Amino acid sequence: MLEKLRVGSMFAGIGGICLGFKQAGFDVVWANELDAAAARTYRSNFSNTVLAEGNIKTISAVIVPDIDVLTAGFPCQAFSTAGKQKGFADPRGNLFFEVARILDTKRPRVVFLENVSNLSEHDGGRTFLVIYNSLAQFGYYVKYKVMDAQKYGDIPQKRERIFLVGFRDFGDCERFKFPEELQLAKGVFDLIDISQRHSDCYYYNETTEYFKSVQAAVKSKSRIYRIGDGGAIRGCTKCPTFVASMGDHFYRVPVIRDDFGIRRLTPAECLTLQGFPKDFTFPSGVSMVDAYKQAGNSVCVPVIKRIAENIRTVLS
Repeated sequence: MLEKLRVGSMFAGIGGICLGFKQAGFDVVWANELDAAAARTYRSNFSNTVLAEGNIKTISAVIVPDIDVLTAGFPCQAFSTAGKQKGFADPRGNLFFEVARILDTKRPRVVFLENVSNLSEHDGGRTFLVIYNSLAQFGYYVKYKVMDAQKYGDIPQKRERIFLVGFRDFGDCERFKFPEELQLAKGVFDLIDISQRHSDCYYYNETTEYFKSVQAAVKSKSRIYRIGDGGAIRGCTKCPTFVASMGDHFYRVPVIRDDFGIRRLTPAECLTLQGFPKDFTFPSGVSMVDAYKQAGNSVCVPVIKRIAENIRTVLS
């Protein structure tokens, strides 16, 4: 039996990218995450992976084991249209250069990066050019693509992300292809059970912000709703994009009408609509605030798996 290809993961969060690579047959041997609550969730679900918890700036590249693939979903708030788009002027944007630092030392066969789709357009394309040229400087040939979860992961959530895959071997890069689009076969309510009653804390009542607006707008059991920052409520057949700020502002969690009333999606349902399996869970001690933040800050796992499978095919 061939030895599994080894993966190291930076800015791992709760492990969405790691899970996709693991499902594709890779061995995730090392990961790094700064946020203590996310690290708790990660450890609970990846007991065999060495997790270096802490600021990546303080972690020496020497402690990273030899790996075939380095993955990084480096912080995207600095580039997102939902934020202030400060880019490299934002300390979170500068964290890309920590990826470059690890690459410079470890030189894995493949580097895999994920970020918001706006990365390619930020600052007139100059931000993306810096990243692309940095990878080229270390000898990587790069392909990239913006992919939507509903088109490439068979997950009914609108979630566009850009993926960059760099290979040290030109022939490997030439052979690699991103997955083709899929026909979406799953609807939101194929994944969410509206006949199950949940804790009262998820249901809207007279004391809940936007209660009257929600009561007036959320009529259908076959649609999922988003409350905008101005209070406007829109119903959709596909789940709107999850955001990390769901943890700080519960009204940003999508809303549905089930058989018992009107409620927010639960954190576990948010994971389901990110393509996580049922056995991936939040451990005790992770608050509801942190659980929503972690779900919103993660990735669509089936999209990662499909890309990882194509990477594995090339490396094999």
